[in-house]
Amino acid sequence: MDTIHPKDGSVLIVGAGLAGLFLALKLAPRPCIVVSPTPVGQAASSAWAQGGLAAALAPQDSPHAHAADTIAAGAGLVDPAMAMLIAQDGPARVADLLDLGVAFDRQADGSLALSLEAAHSFPRVARVAGDLAGREIMTRLIAAVRAADHITLIEGVSARALLQTDSGRIGGILAMNGAPMRLEAAETVLATGGAGGLFRVTTNPVEAAGHGLAMAARAGALIGDPEFIQFHPTAMDLGRDPAPLATEALRGEGARLVNQDGTPFMARYHDLADLAPRDIVARAVAQESQSGRGAYLDSRTAVGEDFPIHFPTVFAACQAAGLDPRTHLIPVAPAAHYHMGGIVTDIWGQTTLAGLSAIGECASTGVHGANRLASNSLLEAVVFAHRVAERLRETSVTDAPGGHADMPSPLPDTSRQALRQAMTAYAGVVRDEAGLTTLINQIDQMKDQTGAANELITARLIAQAALARTESRGGHYRRDFPTTFEAAQRSFITMDTPS
Repeated sequence: MDTIHPKDGSVLIVGAGLAGLFLALKLAPRPCIVVSPTPVGQAASSAWAQGGLAAALAPQDSPHAHAADTIAAGAGLVDPAMAMLIAQDGPARVADLLDLGVAFDRQADGSLALSLEAAHSFPRVARVAGDLAGREIMTRLIAAVRAADHITLIEGVSARALLQTDSGRIGGILAMNGAPMRLEAAETVLATGGAGGLFRVTTNPVEAAGHGLAMAARAGALIGDPEFIQFHPTAMDLGRDPAPLATEALRGEGARLVNQDGTPFMARYHDLADLAPRDIVARAVAQESQSGRGAYLDSRTAVGEDFPIHFPTVFAACQAAGLDPRTHLIPVAPAAHYHMGGIVTDIWGQTTLAGLSAIGECASTGVHGANRLASNSLLEAVVFAHRVAERLRETSVTDAPGGHADMPSPLPDTSRQALRQAMTAYAGVVRDEAGLTTLINQIDQMKDQTGAANELITARLIAQAALARTESRGGHYRRDFPTTFEAAQRSFITMDTPS
């Protein structure tokens, strides 16, 4: 088996989305290696982000207001200190992106154009060309990374397991590049993205299937709140996999959710109507669809002829499906969009395992609680990437890298598709004991048949925590337990936690 021994002191970053690339740039001058399973940027959810990056940049706004909105959206489970941390650091991280050449939209006076999204009390979402924020940010980061002397980029290598010494310290990864290989490092950072690819209906790249979370769980890391999946309420129901996203900014501009006859319905579900928190909107869209009334996004008046200019990504997806959103309703459905849970970290991105950090969607920092506030994901990614860089930039590690690991079994495509169907059916927008029990049994049967693939590890942790939470809160809704406990309590789980 080939073994790569990085330069002395190199940090190994697993994942090449926003969090991983921003960290790599911030680590300078410390050398680092970025490992990506595909050509850099292709399998990253970051590039698909449409809304933008939330930060308290408007004169009337403040970090305190941003933190308060984050806490309110999180349904009782947001760590207030973490919410304030990202809110306070937000403007500086936007400045970093501006320095990298990200062309955030501007007002006529030169100030940043800020969008209003659901559950924000002020317009605070910095955007690019309407709905191209993720793509533009990633384009700039990729160019900067390729030009940086301290960064080694390795593409086409898929991480499968963490190398772990007898003392428990993480010392790199076991990976596949046509054949097994070892990449050793004294410090390893997981920036592997989320788990939306575990669901049949998702807005994520299918590669985002919880591999990093499973790798950490196998090594004994503490996992937090895995049951909390955010289902974006307005994925475009156009028969594509993954489902293209109709950004929430459309509703911020005045688009409305309506039935097939054009009747608005969100006011029946929440006082904030179309700008209600995402979990409420997602359940409303699901209920309207299941009732036979249908669920559509009406942007004809609110956006109209400006659609190709202000929302080019959404417009192109509609056009590809033979639909013109300037004159027609857009059919929508809830889709797995963001994993609020993940690998538990502290305020510096350190996990419960020595030598292992986690950032971005695979991490559980306590920022998102039970329901992520819109556009806080890109913000969290850059804030914690910056903090991990601050911690590791000058850190010297005397422990030798390396260790041992077993190569997990790959999941056959037929089993993967069966898993995705089961996750959507039983761990989707609405859950219950019978469905979750069925799901866990199916996952265990797959493990017996095919081995313990990473996807099955993450799926089981999600289902197990969802079954254990006998209440409804945020993105986790149980039809058999529709009420919410008075006391909010986070979920912490390991692979050894009894079912």
